[in-house]
Amino acid sequence: MPAARNRLSRSFAVAPAAALILGTLAMAAPATAATPADAPNAARQLAGTHPAWATAQTDQGAVADATSATARVYLAGRDAKGLTDLAKELSDPSSRSYGQYLSADQAKARFGASPEQVAAVTAWLTSAGLTVGESTPHYLQVSGTSAALAKALGTAIHSYRAPDGSTRRAPAADVTLPAGVAGSVLAVGGISDAVHKDVSHAISVRDAEAKADAAAAPFAARGLAPAKKPDATLPTEPTCSEDGYGSKTAKGAPEGYEKNEPFAPCSYTPSQLRKAYGVTEAKVTGKGARVAIIDAYGLPSMEQDANHFSTAHGDQPFAPGQYKEYVTPAQWVHQDECGGADGWAGEEALDVEMAHGLAPGAQVVYVGANSCYDDDLNAAMAKVVDEHLADVVSNSWGEIMHGTSGDIDPAVVAADNQIFQLGAVQGIGFTFSSGDCGDSSPGAAATGVNCQADSNQAQADWPSASPWVTSVGGTALELGDKSGRYGHEVSMGDQRSVLSADQKSWSPFPGFFYFGGGGGVSKDFPQPWYQQGVVPDSIAKKAADGTASATPLRATPDVAMSGDLVAATLVGFTAGGVYSEGGYGGTSVSSPEYAAMIADAIEVRGGRAIGFANPAIYDRAHSGAFRDVDDSAVHTKFGNVVDLGVVSGSLRVRLYKLAADYGLKATCGYDTATGVGTPGKDYFKSFKLPRH
Repeated sequence: MPAARNRLSRSFAVAPAAALILGTLAMAAPATAATPADAPNAARQLAGTHPAWATAQTDQGAVADATSATARVYLAGRDAKGLTDLAKELSDPSSRSYGQYLSADQAKARFGASPEQVAAVTAWLTSAGLTVGESTPHYLQVSGTSAALAKALGTAIHSYRAPDGSTRRAPAADVTLPAGVAGSVLAVGGISDAVHKDVSHAISVRDAEAKADAAAAPFAARGLAPAKKPDATLPTEPTCSEDGYGSKTAKGAPEGYEKNEPFAPCSYTPSQLRKAYGVTEAKVTGKGARVAIIDAYGLPSMEQDANHFSTAHGDQPFAPGQYKEYVTPAQWVHQDECGGADGWAGEEALDVEMAHGLAPGAQVVYVGANSCYDDDLNAAMAKVVDEHLADVVSNSWGEIMHGTSGDIDPAVVAADNQIFQLGAVQGIGFTFSSGDCGDSSPGAAATGVNCQADSNQAQADWPSASPWVTSVGGTALELGDKSGRYGHEVSMGDQRSVLSADQKSWSPFPGFFYFGGGGGVSKDFPQPWYQQGVVPDSIAKKAADGTASATPLRATPDVAMSGDLVAATLVGFTAGGVYSEGGYGGTSVSSPEYAAMIADAIEVRGGRAIGFANPAIYDRAHSGAFRDVDDSAVHTKFGNVVDLGVVSGSLRVRLYKLAADYGLKATCGYDTATGVGTPGKDYFKSFKLPRH
């Protein structure tokens, strides 16, 4: 696993697709979970806890009673429906209660699990013979025998032959909660043998090229295009356009491309991005706001590296106390499965340096999860919310919801959404990367360098698809000059061809899908109220996999910012004891960028928190607050770029076609490549004025 950043593919929690679409909608928002007031004397089934692959034909029989078993029981809290209602009310700019947020203590007192609920759930579990270990305000971790777990959950635990040929344990039927605790339990997770891990949405140019070489091999014979021999002035060393997009051009592109293509831009620095997105002109720094970054593990030299990077590029380092981090190395687990702590170092450095770069006056708080597994990342998010560590939380990781190994565990969806809503009532918003694999379909995964190979359909990723987060897509940003003046943007998506060693042909031609921003319409969630009137039915009533819906669905992303690999972003960090810098791309760039823009907007508002930002974003759609990204308006001469760099120790020439995402395209108005667009000329001005 290259230390610079190569994220592994991961398997999934298992739940039947049909049950997920119905059951997850019921579980995804805690508002619909039964509470004591809703159903005081009714047992309740947890739809989706019996996986689709666990069929009668693959049943290997009951697991031995004495087999060890574990589970995580998530608590619903006092008033799940009230939590959802208040989260909406306080986040909606048209509401009289907009922005009247609760403190962490107030949220816990009003919506947290009561001592009586915890006691009842504990008694239910222990009476079945299970032992309660870790206990938090959000869940109880239990262990015991398979027989005890089956007794508590109201269903036997069987072994099944999974699609990959392995043998896995799973409930023989959906879990049934007894009446006494049905209103106190939100979800039960970890009861099937499936590993639930998230992947990073960042990749270095170096690692991307190595992956692309491997992916290109089966496609090399697909087509060749003759190349005009480059002229004698072709550089003999790595070259990029440092004085604005297209300030240097290359000759010799194949038929169907422009005669002279621009060289790819040099990796962007924070000062260029600040100017491009209006931060410099607005004279804001995010002072008074707090941005949290959540990734897995932690880089010991993070603050030192960030200060080195800032100073090297003309920016101020962190002031004393401006950067804080919460990491617990003694508790790190699953490092082999997650690519190791070093494997997340580039992601962390990217996120921290982008947050500080675009909001240099904001406090940055890094919270490192103990692994890339869903439950550990959920615990990190809960820490930020429970201790109110930030105003906005950037997350550059995620996972597909539907795969060849099964579908995401409904408990993950329910538990995450509960945290997002608890954040919303406290004025804490979450941004998530939308992914780097276009529509996340098998076709995109065939050659995409940052895709999950086990996808079985086009889809929107989780948690980006949650109706309670801001999904941030990507663009290829074209700067007008070296200083960072805004030039143009297209959707983040590239096709790639490589010039042969004899400089006579390009292969393959046309290029194959290389990299692209994520997005799409999720069939798992109905359209949230804030998208009504902005996302047209022509988009919202057709899921990413082509499924038609009688009612509108949740569309992603919500916004977009620079993140393309061809128009990469510079990142610096220490690996193997040596500090170095290199270009990175992905919606991992876009998410902390937009989190920083929210921090800057908080300063504009005089320090008043924005909280869950989507209602405010869609309230400003079709205004000067956002630039509508439209691929059809791309300048022809900027439609492709040539990159001349060292790959695997040798100089190589590559040709990229821009605005070529897989299954997604930026069009006039809302689209599933860039959402409502990118921050425009009136973005900060719009936060100074009341909207209603």
